[in-house]
Order: sequence, then structure tokens, then C-alpha cells
Amino acid sequence: RSEINTNSKDLKVSDLRLSDAGTYSCKHGSHTVSISLHVFQLMIPSDGNFLLNDVLSLTLRQNSSYPLPNLQLTLFNSNNNVVRPTAIQHETRQQYTLQLRHLEATDSGTWMCHVHSDSPLINQNISFAVRVLGFENPDLERKYATVNSTVILSWYLNFQKIKWKEGFTGKLNWKQQENATTHELLDFNVTARGKKHETRKSRHFQFEIPESMSESIIEVKLPKIHFNHSGQYQCQLAYDGRHAQNKKELVVMKVSAKPAGPLPRGAEMTLICQVSSPLPSNAHLLWELISGTQTVTKKSKQHEVKVEVNVSAAGLWSCHLIEDNERKISLNYSVEEVSVWISHVVIGASIGGSVLVFGLAGLCIVSGMSWQRRRQQAKKMARARRYLLENKTCQCQQ
Repeated sequence: RSEINTNSKDLKVSDLRLSDAGTYSCKHGSHTVSISLHVFQLMIPSDGNFLLNDVLSLTLRQNSSYPLPNLQLTLFNSNNNVVRPTAIQHETRQQYTLQLRHLEATDSGTWMCHVHSDSPLINQNISFAVRVLGFENPDLERKYATVNSTVILSWYLNFQKIKWKEGFTGKLNWKQQENATTHELLDFNVTARGKKHETRKSRHFQFEIPESMSESIIEVKLPKIHFNHSGQYQCQLAYDGRHAQNKKELVVMKVSAKPAGPLPRGAEMTLICQVSSPLPSNAHLLWELISGTQTVTKKSKQHEVKVEVNVSAAGLWSCHLIEDNERKISLNYSVEEVSVWISHVVIGASIGGSVLVFGLAGLCIVSGMSWQRRRQQAKKMARARRYLLENKTCQCQQ
């Protein structure tokens, strides 16, 4: 691992090891020049490949022929910001261990460890690569939807962005509640070359896997969702026995009336607006009368999953889900009185009956005209046969 430049007499040692530390002497005649080599070794687990929320643990070792100095270590992340370790341990001056916070996807890049000592004077920078495999949208995302609507849930992986060179696997799970049974919807694997392969696992849950132009997207489409399609959708990544995951919560809203159907004159009905799971403190439900001359509203209490309003007259109501004073989704419910409903039925029946009568009359006329033509043609044929029988002639050739 060593070679000497015959011109400059430089000594080159490759692939340095801790055991290479010591004093190197160059002798020429009666002259001797000695140089002390101090060697540092920074050990990074998994070759710098981490998953989201992994704890970064670095170990620095040193060796020298002189007494080992007390080192001061400063760590800089990929944005050149100082990162404070949660713990620095060293039983002896030979080895230091740094424990860092949980890693985020944005921590990917080139890091640097600065080693400093006053005696002897040491200012050494050791750079190393960190790649954190995870999601580009790692925070919990809450998505709102109404029944019978279509929802697309997407997870954007960052393996292409950080130039991840290892294969890994993953899966997409769903459960309706926190302690409910987990159902696996699909699994996938990504090769070291970045090619993704997906396999559908559930045949009972209604969902589709859209065709995507990007290998970095895990996506499911829920067409015409039901109230019980709500819950937690969790995308999980696995690499080297470790796991990282990201959840999306789907909250579904529906409206109904009790009793259902048209409103009898002088009676009341209750309109119910309901969501599938408790709302955060910054969100609520709101019933609003959007037709008529007066404004009527009914707001849910904090963390309530439904709000009810009593109705005694016809009108168009709308239920809104509001988060941070912003309307996320809305559903309408039209209340009609029995008399109006009956008149609609009568008018519909009358129109339908009229169409039927006209249709039957037209059919009868057409059938009658056809029968009359056939009868007249039969009479003509009968007269022609009778004429031929009465006027038979025979012409003989002379």
C-alpha cells in the first residue's frame, strides 16, 4: 500500500488504516527527518444509507504515536448548518460516538465532521454522504371526501432524487380505525436500477392502480367511495431490516334525513351531516339553509362527528366541512313538502299518461290505415278474378 517517488522522495501510503499511525523517519547520510502521522477513522453505519426517522450514530477513532489529544467535534449537515448531537460518548480518547436526532428526507446530501485540537494543533474536515430514503411529503395528510366521489391517494418517494443505489421493498396497508385489522392493498419492490414493480394483494377492497409515468409514485384510486372506505392508508418502506412509513387519513362525509322522504305539512324532519372520524380542533361541520329569504345555520361542537338540524319547511340545505375557516367539502340536501312532491308525481304521471295515450292513438291510426289498404286491394283482386271468369274468349287460328 505504499510507494516512494524516486524524484521527490515522497512516501505515498494508500488506503490508510489506524495501525498506520506512528512516526515515519527519512534518513539521508547523517541527517534524519521524522514525521508523526495521526490517523482518524470515521465510521458511518449502512454506508450512509438510512431510512426516514433512523437515528444517525457516528463513531470517530484516532491513533497516534504521541499521547492522544482531547478532540472537539463539530458536525455540519447538507445545508452547512451545525447539528447538535444528542449525546457524545468517549470512554477513552481513542473513540468518540455521536448520537444524532431522527433523520428527515431533507437531510440527504454531503455532511462534514470537523475535528479540532489545540495541542497538537488539528483542524481536519471529514466529509461523508448521507442518503435518507423516505417520502417527499412525510407529514400526516388528512384528506376529505364525500360519498360517491372519486379520491386519489399518492405517495412520492425520493429514491431518484437522492440517487439511491440499493433495492428496497414496500407495501400499502389500510385499516378503518387505529386498533382495527390491517388489510394489505398492494406491495411493491424497487430494484437497484430504480425500476418499480407493483402487485395487487386485495381482491375485495374496491380500488384501482393508475398508470403512472413516474417510478417514484405509489398511487391508488378509490372510485365512488363509501362511508366505510374511510380510515388510515399507510405506505411502508423496508430496507436492510428497517422500516419507514407515512400515513394518510381519509375522512368521508355523508348527509341523510330522518325520517327519509318528503316532509308532511306541519311535520318536522331531522337532517344529519356526519363524518367518519373525529375532526381536529381547527375543523367543524356546518349546516346552512341556502334557499329562502332567511339565513339559518347550525354548527357542530368541537371534535363532534355529526351535526343535526330540525327542519319544518321545504328548502335546500348544504352541509360544509370547514377547516381553518376554509370550506373543504360540501354536500346538499333538498327538502320537499308532500304536496309539492305529490304534484310532481301527478304531473309526471299525467305527462306519462298523455304520451302513452298519444302513442296508442297513433298506433291505432297507423294500424287502421294499413288494414284499410289491405281490404281495398283484396276487393280489387276479387273483381279482377270475377271479370276474367265472366269474359272468357278463345281465338282460333284460321
